[in-house]
Amino acid sequence: MSFRIAVVQPMAHQPPDDEKNVSDAIGHIKQASSDGADFVCFPESYPGPWRMPATYNPIERISDAAAKYNIHVQFGTLDPISEIENTAYNLLMLAYPDGRNPVAYKRTHPPGPWIYTGGGYWEFQYVPGDDFPVFDTIHGRVGMAMCSEVYVPEVSRALALRGAEIIFLPGGVDKQKLWATWRNLIWSRSIENLAVTVTTQNLFTPEQKGLAMVATPEEILFESTIAGSYIVNIDFTRIRELRSQNDEVLSANHNAAKAGVLDQWQRPELYTRFYPDVTATASLDKVSSKS
Repeated sequence: MSFRIAVVQPMAHQPPDDEKNVSDAIGHIKQASSDGADFVCFPESYPGPWRMPATYNPIERISDAAAKYNIHVQFGTLDPISEIENTAYNLLMLAYPDGRNPVAYKRTHPPGPWIYTGGGYWEFQYVPGDDFPVFDTIHGRVGMAMCSEVYVPEVSRALALRGAEIIFLPGGVDKQKLWATWRNLIWSRSIENLAVTVTTQNLFTPEQKGLAMVATPEEILFESTIAGSYIVNIDFTRIRELRSQNDEVLSANHNAAKAGVLDQWQRPELYTRFYPDVTATASLDKVSSKS
């Protein structure tokens, strides 16, 4: 069964005017619903806030809009930890059309603190999360990862191994010289995980180059570099076919992506050779320090 995603690449308000994004986001949600969309995908940190201390919280208003307009909404915000230390989790959230509580992914990579301070947009002390949740919807299972986590294949793989059929990978701002490799990786994460990947980003001036994109393992369905709200039709039938198949000698005659990469191709008994058990190493270090 097919469904529709509104991929929103907004002309966003940057701090200190970022609260204006909330009303704009609700307008995009209303329009997406009117256009027959089942999901809305917003960029990282949209509608915000972008900085600590957080001066507003958009979660209730966005969740209410999702219920009012009967649509799933993936959006970005902060989860403050300490105003004194300016610490916060960076969240991607999914609001549901039936009004249930929204769910969240806390950015996990890289280890903090490192990013989101000292620049022109964000200003908070980033604290990483430590989980890779996936969420069921009436259309299929959803995973979320954030921005440059696309450069860390383990993040998307963790979501796919937990059953995510679509992975939202929204970005923050203009990718500059990273644009081409970023675009490549959005599709690569789709190919290697047999999942749909979706990305978009904030634009602050018409001159900036966006990256709104929807990819399946076998093709790029949509991409745009300019501001707008774009409706893309999605169907998981082919994703599920590829996931159910084994790769065979003549598979290339009818498949444009490799089947079996999530199970048939895997050799987990080898992976600790290049991914040492850091938990065990840490335990040994503690024992050594006590002796």
